[in-house]
Amino acid sequence: MSVVYLVRHGQASFGAADYDVLSELGHRQAALAGAELRARGVRVDLVATGTLRRQRETAAAALTAYAAAPASQAGTGTGAGSAVAVDAGGWAGGTETDARWNEYDQDTMVTGGRQGHAPPAQRVSTSSGISSRSFQGLLDNALADWMARDDTGPGSFRAFSDGVAGALDGLAGRLGSGGTAVVFSSAGPIAALCGRLLGVGVEGLVSLNRTMINGGIAKIVCGRSGTSLISVNEHSHIDAAGREFLSYR
Repeated sequence: MSVVYLVRHGQASFGAADYDVLSELGHRQAALAGAELRARGVRVDLVATGTLRRQRETAAAALTAYAAAPASQAGTGTGAGSAVAVDAGGWAGGTETDARWNEYDQDTMVTGGRQGHAPPAQRVSTSSGISSRSFQGLLDNALADWMARDDTGPGSFRAFSDGVAGALDGLAGRLGSGGTAVVFSSAGPIAALCGRLLGVGVEGLVSLNRTMINGGIAKIVCGRSGTSLISVNEHSHIDAAGREFLSYR
């Protein structure tokens, strides 16, 4: 049996010219996620991220916190053929990138691009001055429409979901029995994968996407009996730090 932890990136920069940058809070949430993995005694063999900056920055902050663990808590990976060592000096293993872990383009989703077709009056972006709550409402509607379409071509939700599932299968195949991977991704890919494993419909997928917490953790196990979702959106480490650390965007 192999284990894959999915960590959602820390808070990005909603309202800024470049959304794809962690805020100060986002960096702190990422560190909390890394410390949580350390506290659980997770021994990591593979680390993966998408290609987005907020995902890579989350990985860097989380792995720095993880690497600060005493040797008794975080040590050498045990999976077949790909173990990496961690010590107080920093993360000694490499981090692979895979664009299949990237988020959908949320601005395109609500502006009538290929992933959505909102009317011109709703053509907004994360930097347009709209409130996060209002943007989320537009995004929920666009996501529901995208997910419900009977389309399997490029840009479709089916292609997006299949891509994430393929990325997971590839990781599990390389890990082998007993290996562990940590993936730093976004709400969309994590929700798509968890929803797929739970067998939920469009409404459930949209809800999963909306409620993904920055720095939250999901756990998936892969073995002879198949792939199973063990937990989703774990965030006790965020709650323990204080209410001000809780965010969804």
